[in-house]
Amino acid sequence: QVQPVESGGGSVQAGGSLRLSCVTAAYTFGYGCMTWFRQAPGREREGVASIKNDADAYKNYARSVEGRFTISRDNAKNTLYLQMNNLKPEDTAMYYCAARGDYCYTGDMLRPEKYNNWGQGTQVTVSS
Repeated sequence: QVQPVESGGGSVQAGGSLRLSCVTAAYTFGYGCMTWFRQAPGREREGVASIKNDADAYKNYARSVEGRFTISRDNAKNTLYLQMNNLKPEDTAMYYCAARGDYCYTGDMLRPEKYNNWGQGTQVTVSS
């Protein structure tokens, strides 16, 4: 399987914005979902935002980022995005893009153990 490739990370001050991108293999329409995860040093990997690959493109966000982050996809470019606004120091982490091809239940879209195809990550650092 083709490994996703993330980009767009960097260092910003609190209140700033970044947009992450993830280039993947062509979507299998109607199946699975794509998700952004993050992991800070000493902490477990957590789901941040997820989008289903079907026509409805249902989205699911972690409570900590809801209202500040927006996940989207461009099927023509095989690319997943994460627009991050009003960044906070606690958003500092390595951000990963992951894909799964099985059916995504709403309740497990943000669970990392459900995913089997991961990118290498892109670092986001937010200073106060």
